[in-house]
Amino acid sequence: MDMNKIKLKICGMRDSENVMQLAALQPDYMGFIFYDKSARYVGEDFKLPKDFPKSIKKVGVFVNASSATIIRTAAHLDLQAVQLHGDETVTQCKELRNLGFAVIKVFSIDDDFDFKVTEEFEEVVDYFLFDTKGKLYGGNAKTFDWSMLDRYNQNVPYFLSGGLTLENIANITSLSHTELYGLDINSGVEISPALKSIDKIKEIQDFLKD
Repeated sequence: MDMNKIKLKICGMRDSENVMQLAALQPDYMGFIFYDKSARYVGEDFKLPKDFPKSIKKVGVFVNASSATIIRTAAHLDLQAVQLHGDETVTQCKELRNLGFAVIKVFSIDDDFDFKVTEEFEEVVDYFLFDTKGKLYGGNAKTFDWSMLDRYNQNVPYFLSGGLTLENIANITSLSHTELYGLDINSGVEISPALKSIDKIKEIQDFLKD
């Protein structure tokens, strides 16, 4: 596996200063959570710094939000992608994608997960994101058994998520699946909810470059 080709997405950002510190590292994607039950919820009045780099794709994270809400939020912050963590339908994914957004549909994995449930979304999303099933929407700061990915047989590229840290990312080299597109990093590099350690992110970037 060519680690240099793996994209890096840092999610759960909120603090303006921290956002710009991270932006200086030029990750491929930066995610902002618009789910009010999340500890990383950005709030209703969230604004990005005016000098946020256009080269970084901005991702809005939503859970069972209406298309109208997603579209309104995306227009306000000029989002390029939407990440859907709830029970969003094929129809909604198709609608949002037809409006020009890159659509990331999330599936939470446990030992009983059947990848067949992803098949109906294959033609209406750009990426899947696989995280760890738990009590909360999101990866619950835990990894799942990555050998489960051997059962995935689609051509849709995916983000790997769920408690990723520098230590367990080192094991990614053992994955044989060619559709791994990017890493979704959140709690594993945090100082506190929504506040990221820039040093830890630099370490991950250095690892991916080696």
